[in-house]
Amino acid sequence: MNEQLYALLDGSFDDMVAIRRYLHQHPEVSFHETETAKYIQKFYEELGVDFRSGVGGNGVVARIEGKRPGKTVALRADFDALPIQDQKDVPYKSTVPGVMHACGHDGHTAALLQLAKAFHEMKDDLAGTYIFIHQHAEEYAPGGAISMIEDGCLDGVDVIFGTHLWSLMEANTVQYVSGPIMAAADRIEITVQGAGGHGASPHQTKDAIVIASQFVTNLQQLVSRRVDPLESAVVTIGSFMSDNAFNIIADKAELLGTVRTFSPAIRDLMEMEIQRIADGTALMHDAVIDVTYTRGYPAVVNHEKETEFLRDIAQEVPGVKAVIETVPQMGGEDFAYYLEKVPGTFFFTGAQPEKAYPHHHPMFDFDESAMLTAAKTLGAAALRSQE
Repeated sequence: MNEQLYALLDGSFDDMVAIRRYLHQHPEVSFHETETAKYIQKFYEELGVDFRSGVGGNGVVARIEGKRPGKTVALRADFDALPIQDQKDVPYKSTVPGVMHACGHDGHTAALLQLAKAFHEMKDDLAGTYIFIHQHAEEYAPGGAISMIEDGCLDGVDVIFGTHLWSLMEANTVQYVSGPIMAAADRIEITVQGAGGHGASPHQTKDAIVIASQFVTNLQQLVSRRVDPLESAVVTIGSFMSDNAFNIIADKAELLGTVRTFSPAIRDLMEMEIQRIADGTALMHDAVIDVTYTRGYPAVVNHEKETEFLRDIAQEVPGVKAVIETVPQMGGEDFAYYLEKVPGTFFFTGAQPEKAYPHHHPMFDFDESAMLTAAKTLGAAALRSQE
């Protein structure tokens, strides 16, 4: 059965590349992926596969049933893009100003569509049921997974598998982690309210820029002095805004940042300590510091049994160069919500091109052969889940 699947996927690789490149040229940002959803729907309509559209928003869920009873296996791919200007000089460069697929979701979608096509051609020989989850809005919290789950995309599912093409890992390797593999991703918004005034009279003001700078400096001790060295956490301030004339002392400063953790206890600690540091800094300067801490996706925590199963399967997939136990990444992923509901695992498929750039970079691209490896590995795991 696996050999038939591999042959079908090998034969559809050119179509897989064509789909990926079309999607790359026509990206849509999170929660606005209407045309991408229509493209996916049209694919299943022409294939004659049952599907639901508008699942939890722009999500699409297709269903293929084998002739014999068995487990229900879900496979997921995301399809939203990012608000980034594509700077690559390639024939499939984004045609949408300021929007590009800078994370590989176009490749995820192309791989899952062609995998669904292969399963449809094999359906008379299959046992069980296969759910193909095409998820919108992975890039922007609250994400699309929650609403799709609420809309029933996991109803009756016994196990779920997903993968992420990874541009900084050797192409066509499969890299796995049992337990946490990606971090909880939270957002912090800080407003520092001082008292502005003339630049020549600082003694009559409460300088919001100085106060905010002190707050950022105080944050630097949070991870190093409040978090167990055997645990992991990141606090990053990515935006610091206070726009004034050269001779004005700032009345207000606004900061934006992110917090990344794996442990729920460390996540709670970070939220509490950031507020405590804000209160202390405000007291020291007789100012007001407001903190809004918004919890994003939880950590992606793989189930041990399913992860070991995937590891063993991947070692038998043709084209896989190596199966490697890797280290967790501090990036976030709302695949976490699926794993909170049903057993499963999420793994990386190495997709490093000749000239590699990190994810969310305007020059991002990946080795397209990795899509084939991803599809074969997902497909083999789905088939073997019936045994």
